[in-house]
Amino acid sequence: MRLLLLGATGPTGLQVVTQAHKEGHHLTVLVRSPEKLPRLDERLTVIVGDVTDEQELARAAVGQDAVVSTMGAGRNLMSDIVGRSVDALIPAMRDAGVDRLILLSAFGVGPTCEHASLPQRLAYRTVLRKLFSDKEQADRKLLDSGLDVTLVYPVTLTNRPFTGLYRAYGAGDRINFKGMPSISRADVAHFMLRQLTDPTWSGRIAILAD
Repeated sequence: MRLLLLGATGPTGLQVVTQAHKEGHHLTVLVRSPEKLPRLDERLTVIVGDVTDEQELARAAVGQDAVVSTMGAGRNLMSDIVGRSVDALIPAMRDAGVDRLILLSAFGVGPTCEHASLPQRLAYRTVLRKLFSDKEQADRKLLDSGLDVTLVYPVTLTNRPFTGLYRAYGAGDRINFKGMPSISRADVAHFMLRQLTDPTWSGRIAILAD
């Protein structure tokens, strides 16, 4: 498939790049720091640009089968980059005629907060309040956009190797997480790429945990 990937130079994005390339996909990445990307082959097209620029996103999305976004705020807890990117991405995808989007959000955002532990909920409502509010508004816009969207909410991310043993839960499921559940970025990337051909989570929120 032909994919546009946003957030390719982040730790989860790099996992998507590596796995998608191994699976034979053709990747176009829109990044600001191309030097952070691995050196691959002609199946990786690198565009230096701004993920909040609607016109740049639309040009990059033309001819793609789907968009995959692992865009995050990094360590900036006051960032609104996700919201600004989504505001540009929705009309850009419509203009480019691309309907499918798999987007990485965060556990604790929106309805997933009720499945978090008390210490986690306190953090989400204090230190992470602005960041998570931005993500929640962006996620709501995506679900209301009419696009074919899957939102991915992983629990605590790690750099452990791929296992394939993770589970996906719906936001309304009865979940009994104990302690601080985690999942590797490699497993998250694997799940996101599976959604390109599996409609199970279309239009839904998927909470991922080992």
